[in-house]
Amino acid sequence: MDRSQLTYHEQKNIDNTLRLREILQTMPGFAKDYFRAIEPTTSTRTRISYAYDMRVFFQFLLDSNPLFKNKTMQDIDVEVLDQLKAVDIEEYLEYLKVYRTDDDMKTNGERAMKRKMVALRGFYAYYFKRELIQTNPSVLVDIPKIHDKAIVRLDVDETASLLDYIEHCGDTLTGQKKIYWEKTKTRDLALVTLLLGTGIRVSECVGLDLQDVDFKNNGIKVVRKGGNEMIVYFGDEVERALRDYLEERSGVTPILGHENALFLSTQRRRIGVQAVENLVKKYAKAITTTKKITPHKLRSTYGTALYQETGDIYLVADVLGHKDVNTTKKHYAAMDDERRRRAASAVHLREE
Repeated sequence: MDRSQLTYHEQKNIDNTLRLREILQTMPGFAKDYFRAIEPTTSTRTRISYAYDMRVFFQFLLDSNPLFKNKTMQDIDVEVLDQLKAVDIEEYLEYLKVYRTDDDMKTNGERAMKRKMVALRGFYAYYFKRELIQTNPSVLVDIPKIHDKAIVRLDVDETASLLDYIEHCGDTLTGQKKIYWEKTKTRDLALVTLLLGTGIRVSECVGLDLQDVDFKNNGIKVVRKGGNEMIVYFGDEVERALRDYLEERSGVTPILGHENALFLSTQRRRIGVQAVENLVKKYAKAITTTKKITPHKLRSTYGTALYQETGDIYLVADVLGHKDVNTTKKHYAAMDDERRRRAASAVHLREE
C-alpha cells in the first residue's frame, strides 16, 4: 500500500512495529512471547517503551550477576527468572539510579524507576501465570514512591501575553530572525492557540491531519493514548487561528508523504514533537523567566482553567483523555483548597 494513503497513526504503527522487531532481536528469545501476548491490549509505542525497559534489566544481569559472566543477552533463558530473589530486584532498583552504557551515563528519577518496575512486574506476571516459572520475586519489592510536584501553568494574563508575543514579537526582530518569524507566525499562533484551547497532548497535535478538523461542529478528531479516537471541541479563538493558518497553508506544497499533515515544518514535512516543544519554550521564555513552560504545561493550563470554570472534575478528565479520574484529581483537586477557604467564611454562626 502507498504510505501516502495511510494516516499518520497508521504510518507510526508500521514504523514502531518494525522498530520493536529490531529491539527484540537484541533480547533473549523467550521475551518475544511476552510482547506477542500484550499486543492486543497495548499500543506499539507502549511495547517499545517496555522493550527498552526490559533490555535495561537484562543488561543489569549481565553487568552485575556472576552467573552471566562472558554471556550475551541472547544466552539468557526463562529459567533465569526463577533463580532471582527479591534482593536481586532491589539491587536492580539501586542500579537504575545511575549506570553506564557504552557511550553514556544514564540516570533515572522516581517516575522512570517506577515505570521500569511496573514493566518488570508485568513481564514476570506473564511467565508466572503460564507456569513457565515457579516464583515471582518482583511482587515482593515495593514500587518506588512518586512524590507529587506542584502544577506549573500559565496564569490568565500570562496566557494572553504568550499569544500576543507570538503575534507581535516580530516588531522587535531584524534580519533572518524577522524573516523566520514572518514565515512561521501564523502556524505557531494556531498551534499554541490549539494547545491552550483544547488541552490536547503534543503527540496528538502533531498527529492531526487536515481531514481531522471539522469547522461545521468546531471539533478535531484526535487519537488518544492507547489508540482510542475522540472528538475534542474548540471555541471561536481556536477556530479563527486555525482558519488563518489553513489559508496560509493552502499556498504550501508539502513534500511527498506529508500531504495530509495539518501542521507543517519549514521543510514542508509534518512538524515533529521536538519542534513543537522547542517553539513553545522559545516563546514562553519571553513572557516568564520563573516557569519552565512546555507543551504539557499548556495542557495543565487548559485543565486548570476548565476546572476553575466548571468545578467538574469528571468533565476535565473526559476532555483531557484521562482513563482514570483519579489521575485528574491528583493534578487538579489541590485547587479545591481555595474553594474550601472561601467556605470557611461563607457561614456566619452569630449575627454581627
